Amino acid sequence: MKGRTILFLITVTLVGACGSKPEQNKEEYGEPQAISEGVKVSEDLVAQGAALVKKNDCNTCHHATNQIVGPAHMEVAKKYAFTDENIKLLAERIIKGGSGVWGQVPMTPHSGLSQSDAEKMARYVLSLDGEKEPE
Repeated sequence: MKGRTILFLITVTLVGACGSKPEQNKEEYGEPQAISEGVKVSEDLVAQGAALVKKNDCNTCHHATNQIVGPAHMEVAKKYAFTDENIKLLAERIIKGGSGVWGQVPMTPHSGLSQSDAEKMARYVLSLDGEKEPE
């Protein structure tokens, strides 16, 4: 029973630490180019996504190559193909949070992020395994 209590307290502490800081998420890096119109998204958006991941609290629970609380970003890149659909799916999960895909610990929502910024972050994560962006 004592072990469960300690595990619960650690989980609550870590989940609380993964919350978004909306006042720091307001800087906009430009709008993404329209993928649906067949415009190739520039590598600059991946770089902007990397900056957003670094600027936000992502590294509290995620690391590029090692699992911390959540999966390593590289593991996410390996699991999901670099497609328009997965960019939108992962952006939605970044904004709304979720649980069950990578285990029991929920990812807290980051509702202060815009759809545009969340998509840039998803592009960065999906690029880590060397896969190219959709054209």
